[in-house]
Amino acid sequence: MRTFPIKASVLALASLLPMAASAAYFKWEAVELPASSGAACGDGSPYRFFVNKTPFSTKTVVVFEGGGACWDQNSCAGKGEGPLGLSILSASNPNGVPADYMTNVFNILNGGLSGLALGGLITPFSMRVHPLQSVQTQSWNIVYAPYCTGDVHTGNKVTAYGDADPTQPRVQYHRGSVNGYAMAQWLGKNFKQPAQLLVTGFSAGGAGATANYGWLRLAMNPKKSAMLADSGPLFNVNRNDSPEVSPSVHLHNKIRNVWGLDGSDGLVTKLLTMYPTAGTADNLGSLSTGLAKIFPQDRFNFSTFQRDGIYSAFSYTSFYPEVAAAESGVPRDTLLNQKWVPEVQKWVNTMKPYPNVGYYVPYQRDLLKSHTLTTLTFSGTAIKEANVSSLKVVVDNLIDGTGTPIRAYETQKNEQNTKTPATLDSLLQPIYKLLGL
Repeated sequence: MRTFPIKASVLALASLLPMAASAAYFKWEAVELPASSGAACGDGSPYRFFVNKTPFSTKTVVVFEGGGACWDQNSCAGKGEGPLGLSILSASNPNGVPADYMTNVFNILNGGLSGLALGGLITPFSMRVHPLQSVQTQSWNIVYAPYCTGDVHTGNKVTAYGDADPTQPRVQYHRGSVNGYAMAQWLGKNFKQPAQLLVTGFSAGGAGATANYGWLRLAMNPKKSAMLADSGPLFNVNRNDSPEVSPSVHLHNKIRNVWGLDGSDGLVTKLLTMYPTAGTADNLGSLSTGLAKIFPQDRFNFSTFQRDGIYSAFSYTSFYPEVAAAESGVPRDTLLNQKWVPEVQKWVNTMKPYPNVGYYVPYQRDLLKSHTLTTLTFSGTAIKEANVSSLKVVVDNLIDGTGTPIRAYETQKNEQNTKTPATLDSLLQPIYKLLGL
């Protein structure tokens, strides 16, 4: 099916609709969830998400924002080791989400790493007419879920961190899963039943899309549904694995505790209570493929780069002294890759038995240290040996296709495929330095 981005004529047509009906179309509206829902940002402030509606379609895309995560006082406050005291690995939006988050680009100055949406520019899924990349969901209803809880949209626990300054502890509301559930209930009540639903997210939002897909799927009851989880893998890690077998075991066991995943109201407990055969509490990654069993008619894709230098740093640096001590750049990246690549391969193998699950794993690209395939543009995401020109082909197949979604793992590194627009990467170099990359 051939699709086109919304054109000016469509926007003009919208202006002819009755004012009462059209006032809220094609612009970002903030939805503030009530305190009674339990929803909150990490600092305890209200959680807001954003909707951009169209009168021409019931199809809906929900985008979970990425960013860093935390389990100590400084990182939950958005502090890091970069030149400005920031880190891309620390919690995003530590001071909450303002009502003008999607329209005021200066929100990036709101303390810590903030304002990542950039008015929707951050992904092709979150902007009506994107200057770098078209995708068919740009003509759908768009829902954007900011990230402000430091728990990859999965937590349900309030934790006090005082390791940096015990006299002024940081009380962190790890409420990511609560926010996702409350947002799903609101959308189910206030949106028409979608003809199609796509749930997606990048980085921490990739994990968030996976963790919250079920709530959205059940509340919105779409006629057709799919999920694209970009660069937020929940690896296949058993609770008692050795670090040699599963290097992410330290990370998984840490977040189980501080984010409350295994608690009585935790994400894992809730999912397994509803769907006992979906997976096991001893393996967080089992819940990813569990979605394929819960929703056998839906289509899923999990994507990441084989040389992701940011999510791998998040997964291992805090838990392996030799990685933390290594010089940044090639020495540290080499150690990260030694742990990352085998876990990616094992993760891909767990998907193969499920016919409604696809995966897309290019080697690398020259943008953000090969972290995320959907940030800013799909450029540089081709896998030539699979005859796939970019992630756009994968997205269209996921939404419109039948049978098993595209499965491709790049085995022959093609340098030309990694290239993104030179001007884009050069413009981002100063930002990389400020974030300590």
